[in-house]
Parts: sequence; structure tokens; C-alpha cells
Amino acid sequence: MLIINELDSNGILTLTLNRPDKLNALSTEVLTTLSTLLAEAKANDSVKAVLVTGTGKAFCAGADISKLAECNATSGYEFALLGQNVFHQFETLGKPSLAAVNGYAFGGGCELLISTSMRIASTKAQFGQPEIKLGVIPGYGGTQRLSRLIGKGRAMDLCLTGRFIDANTALSWGLVSEVVEEDALIPRAKEMLTQITQLAPIALQSIMDVINQGFDMNLQEALHLEAVHFAKVCATTDKQEGVSAFLEKRQAKFIGA
Repeated sequence: MLIINELDSNGILTLTLNRPDKLNALSTEVLTTLSTLLAEAKANDSVKAVLVTGTGKAFCAGADISKLAECNATSGYEFALLGQNVFHQFETLGKPSLAAVNGYAFGGGCELLISTSMRIASTKAQFGQPEIKLGVIPGYGGTQRLSRLIGKGRAMDLCLTGRFIDANTALSWGLVSEVVEEDALIPRAKEMLTQITQLAPIALQSIMDVINQGFDMNLQEALHLEAVHFAKVCATTDKQEGVSAFLEKRQAKFIGA
């Protein structure tokens, strides 16, 4: 099985890249499978959040080099669009996603994790965009999402040098939000997502939409977008429940309405 998928009782769907002999490289078949699983997760109300990780010593070591070797201008464009379209599904999922980076996250693997809502890493994780060493550039969103996440200068550094950084550097750069020991990685990831999935689903989706869409707007347009979504959530049952629970000093019970 290229990707192991497991849905737990808290509604967390864990997708585990499972090609350890290939360092979980992103073949066309892996990308297609991931796309299908994300589409199913979006449509399945039982799925509240998605957790992505890898089997073995790699999170994902990048795109399939044998496929890259076949690329010309036309097929290279299609190759890039495939990965971009699949990773964009994380941003339009409408549900929180978290990458638990267990090991090597290079090239397409790094581009995969920066498309998720949140990222944490084990102390053994390493990150990089080494495409320049193959005479190409990142093609699955690395030049764009990376600069938006960690800044233009640091994105330039990783993409131009092709060098790797460790988990603590990734933490200090804002590439990940937390670093934990290897055996604590998945429990911590599930703990974070479980806490988030107890919150108001409509508000969660609005937060992700406003941040993702507003980032590329000017400030005035982005603030208007924020106000529109604020108005939308003010009309929900969950807003009434959240405020009432706070005033009554009890735990809110959100229903996604």
C-alpha cells in the first residue's frame, strides 16, 4: 500500500507515505493516490482533520527522479502542475491538516509539508530544496509557499544553495512550530489535532480560508475578507454556543452549524 490511511475515533485521518525503500518518493501513483484520499476526506463528514507522515527514516525525499529524468518542456509543465494541484487540495480541504515530519523532507517532500495547515518535526528531521543540484527548480510550490512561510531571504537560501537544515533551524525559521523526540511525534501530532477538532468547524474553516486567501491581497482587501467571514460565523449556532459556554463557565459543544 503506497499510502496507509487510518481514521481514528476522534476523526483524525492519518495518511502515512509508505515507500520506505524509495524514501517515500512522490511517484505519479503516490500523488494520484494522495489526491483521491484528500478528495474523499473532504467529502467525508467523519474526517475532522488530516495528519500526514512517513514510514521509515524519511518523511518524503522528494519527487520521483526517474520520472523527472523523462521530462521535457511539455511534460515538465504537466509534472509540475500535477504536484501543485494535489498539494493545493490541502489548502482547500476545509479541515485542518498537520505534517508530522519524521525524517528527511527534501524537494517535493518539503513542498508537501508546507502545503499543510501546520507542521511539527522530530529531532531527526531534515529539510531542503535541493532541486538546483539537478539543474532544475522546485516545481510543486516550493518557490512560492516557502517564501510566504519563512520569508524571501531564507527561501532564496534554501533554493539557491540546495542545502539541508535540521529540525531546530527549521523551528527557528518558522518552517515548523514544534520539535519533539521521535517517539513523541505522532502522539503529539494527534494531541494537537484532537484539541483543534473540538473547536467550531465553521470558524476553523474560515480561519484557514482568510489566512490563505488574504495573504495575497492588499491589507484593505484582506481586512474586508476577514470582516465578511467574521459576520458569517456570528450567524452560526456554534457562535451562540461558544459565547454561552464561556459566560456559563462550561465546555462548549460545537456542532458545525
